This record gives sequence, structure tokens and C-alpha cells, in this order.
Amino acid sequence: MKKVIGYVLVIFLFSGILIAQDRLTGRDFATRSEVIAQHGMACTSQPLATQVALDILKKGGNAVDAAIAANAVLGLVEPTGSGIGGDLFAIIWDGKTKKLYGLNASGRSPKSLTLDYFKEKGYEKIPSYGPLPVSVPGCVDGWFEMFKKFGSLPMSEILQPAINYARNGFPVTELIASYWRGGARSLSRYPNIAEIYMPNGSPPQKGEIFKNPYLANTLEKIAKGGRNVFYKGEIAKTIDAFMRKMDGFLFYEDMANHTSEWVDPVSVNYRGYDIWELPPNGQGIAALQILNILEGFDMTSMGFGSAEYIHHFIEAKKLAFEDRAKYYADPAFQDIPVEKLISEEYASKRRELINPNRAARRIDAGEMEHGNTIFLTVADSEGTMVSLIQSNYRGMGSGMAPDGLGFILQDRGELFSLKEGHFNCYAPGKRPFHTIIPGFITKDGKPWISFGVMGGSMQPQGHAQVVINLVDFGMNLQEAGDALRIRHGGSSQPTGGKITDGGTVYLESGIPYETIRALLRKGHRIQWTVGGYGGYQAIMWDEKNKVYYGASESRKDGQAAGY
Repeated sequence: MKKVIGYVLVIFLFSGILIAQDRLTGRDFATRSEVIAQHGMACTSQPLATQVALDILKKGGNAVDAAIAANAVLGLVEPTGSGIGGDLFAIIWDGKTKKLYGLNASGRSPKSLTLDYFKEKGYEKIPSYGPLPVSVPGCVDGWFEMFKKFGSLPMSEILQPAINYARNGFPVTELIASYWRGGARSLSRYPNIAEIYMPNGSPPQKGEIFKNPYLANTLEKIAKGGRNVFYKGEIAKTIDAFMRKMDGFLFYEDMANHTSEWVDPVSVNYRGYDIWELPPNGQGIAALQILNILEGFDMTSMGFGSAEYIHHFIEAKKLAFEDRAKYYADPAFQDIPVEKLISEEYASKRRELINPNRAARRIDAGEMEHGNTIFLTVADSEGTMVSLIQSNYRGMGSGMAPDGLGFILQDRGELFSLKEGHFNCYAPGKRPFHTIIPGFITKDGKPWISFGVMGGSMQPQGHAQVVINLVDFGMNLQEAGDALRIRHGGSSQPTGGKITDGGTVYLESGIPYETIRALLRKGHRIQWTVGGYGGYQAIMWDEKNKVYYGASESRKDGQAAGY
């Protein structure tokens, strides 16, 4: 009988019939099917937020309403990477006007804090935590800017799901619980952190119900009083009083004077696809520079995961990040040569610097940014697609949690340089260099993909890799995000700091040793690590079948869902 069973298995294997353990994709990395739906799609890094976005769409709200609702929920359920104490950026394809809109909702440095203060105190860099890296939180103003331009449902209805979860509680997911442990414990030395985020004396565990009644109250005030209650009313006054008590510099005037900015997204054409990013003070154009350089090489013939592909990608990244370190800053303070940086002529000159056989070592570099972020994307039945990214920067933020508000202020100001003459040098009322970037792809003037990859300096590297996976390697939307990633650490940073050893290439599992050996021969320093590759969400519009495809990050707790 055993012999007969063996023959049957052999017949199944060699006749082309798929048995249980076979994978339809044939990929050597873990992936799954895309989600496909006709009327609406939501992809976020936490399933509860995804479901809230769908609920808003089903109630008659549009993609912008749903994106705001999902972001509000994520600030509660994933405080390890987001919240109303942080900043926001978005790219929106409006189904009515058939065009792209860009929103820069990042906050500025305090007016009362000067470069001389840091010099007098002997600082060589801005601290990661405490009152000094705090800048104005732009998220809430970003919500209301999007709402004013595109919103449909009342803001009170949009924010109600987040208010309900904050008051009644929600179960904490596994990965978020892990980040929460490290974040809350490291910040617990600051006032209010333990009370809010460690209610039973320790951070919540996987499956534990967590409530944040302070945040519920804050969101209720915003829902009723609008953005002015946050920037000019009771909440702004509470932030002012707390920061003065902490010897900080973010005061009422900084909050009251805050404004977001609608900007034109910029693009490059990569093999017939227009890839869109926001201009600085973010780092989005680094992805465009990488793609511009790589368009001059036949990536398809190199093959996904090959030593040749990885080498050329890393070398292009090094070149783009040198410009990132020198030029990316607040355009209100510096004339940023964006058009030149993303031009084909400039890319051609930079491409000539790549040696196909040897890794470049003359690299000025600093430390990798260790940011944590959320990215979400929503699409509706009218064709509107929202690409939205939001962050506190370094995990849970600065540790500055104003009394009774239920959230932590961001520490994005850490990314200013203290070197005079640097484009990103600290100045009062200036927006710091930003790592968080939303992405979008159009084809022949029509929307194709709204996407993003979270995670500090990994973001432009991830954006470029996703595009290459889709365009050069023919992966589907889910595979393009699940495919093993490459991360290079060690390029010049907008905060300064230098190394000259060419940096380190970090690889996810799945790269054959023969490939590793070939990269070592080219002079790359290789290190394996299980983290730091970011998180991914994406929605694709299928013009032919009139359906949306959704994909979500398998490295996170996320979910893509539609109806």
C-alpha cells in the first residue's frame, strides 16, 4: 500500500497537477493573492483601520473621508508609528478633476528656539528625545486641509470610529505590541507616558484590550471644534503649558501660526510609467533619482535578486543619497534644484560614475534614521485614490505627552543639521528634512497605483524597488511588496556625519550564497538582519476590468480589503 501511495505522489508531481504544498506563484519568497474589488479598496497597516475605512466608504463617504478616518484610528491602535502629534503628507488622485494633488502637512520648528541655543549648550546634534526635537504637529491641519478640498461626510462622523475605539478599547496586535514594549519603556521616564501607554504598569501584550480615554476626549474636541481647537484653542494652550513646564520651546504662537501647503507632485518617466513623489522637504525625489539612473541599465536581463541587479541598485542609491544629504531641505529657506536633480541629463552623468565591477567606497555618511511610520491608501467608486503617510518619526515620538491629551509630540526636529551653511541647518520656523513619502504611479495620464513603503531611509529605496519589481520583473501588486528587499545603510545624511567605507548592504533571507559571494567580490559589506525593511500598502486601478487590486505588507499587521 505504501508503494502505491508513493507512485501516486510521483504521478501528481510530474504530471503538472498541483498538490497542497505547491505555490501558484512559483516565487521563492512568501506571498499571497491580491485583493480585488469593484467599489472601494482600503489598505492599512492594522486591520481595524482598514475596516473603518471600508465602513466610511459604505456609508457614502469618499476616499478622503475614509483615509482621514483610518489615520485617526491608526494613531490610536498603532501609536508606535503615528498619531496626531506627528506630521502628514499625501498625494491624491481626484476622480472628478482627473488630476493629482500633493499635500505637505509638516510642521515647523519653534520660533523661540535658535541655532545659537544649541551652540551655547555644546550640542553637536539635536537630541532624539525630550523637548528639543519637537516641531509643530501638522497631522490635524492636514486632515482639515484634505477635508476642506475633498471631504463629504461631517468630520464628527469621520472621527467617531477612532473615538469609539479609544473610549471602549481594542485588542493590540502582535507586531505593534512588540514595538510598543520597546517604545513605552524607553520613554517611561517622561511625564504621562506610563499613565497613557502602560496603564497596568507595563505595555499591553498581544490580544490585551487597550483604552485611551484622554485621546477619545481630544478627538471629540477636534470633531466638534475643528482644526482651530487644536491650533488656536484649548489643546494648543495645553501643549504650550506643558512645554514650558518641560523647559521646551514649542509655544502657543507656533501652533496658532501653523499652515499646511498644497504642492505640485513631481515625476520621472520610468519605461513608460510616470512615478510621482512630493518635492522636498521630503526625500521622495531620491526614489526618482534612483529610477532615473537605473533606467539606463537593462534590469530585466539582470534578473531579480541577482548580484548584478543588487550591485547596480546599491550604487544608484549611493549617488541619489549624496544629493539627498546636500540639497533636500525646506524650500522656503533654500533654492532646491529639483528639476535638475530629477532630469535625464543629470541622471546620465551620475550613471557614468557606477563601476559595474566594484562598489564605491568614497561615501560621506551618517547613521541610518530609525523612524517608524504608517502608510495607508484608499480608493472609492468615483475613482479617487489617496496615498497618505503619517508619522511621529522615531517610533512613538519625543516622549513629550502633554497633560490629559493622550498623544505624544513628534521628534522630527532631530533631523535638522547643526552645521551652518548646510541646506538643512536648523532655523526658527523652518520645516525639517522629512523621511516620510507617499508615492503614486500613472500611465498615459491615467491613475495606476497608489503606494508607499514605510521606514526611515528605507522609504525611497523601497519605492524604487517596488517600481522595478512591477515594471522590470513583472510581479503583481502583492508580490512587488512581498519580494525580499535590499537596504543600504551608510550614505551622507541631512544631519551630517561621515564614513568612508562604502556603507553596509542589508539583505532579507532568500538570497543564495553564490549571490552573496559575488557581491563580496565586488567590495560590498554584507549583513543579514530581520528588520528595517519597511512596510508596504498599495492599490492598483485596472482600467480594463474596472476593478481595484489591493495589497498589504506581510511584514506588518496590515490588511487589504475591498467591497
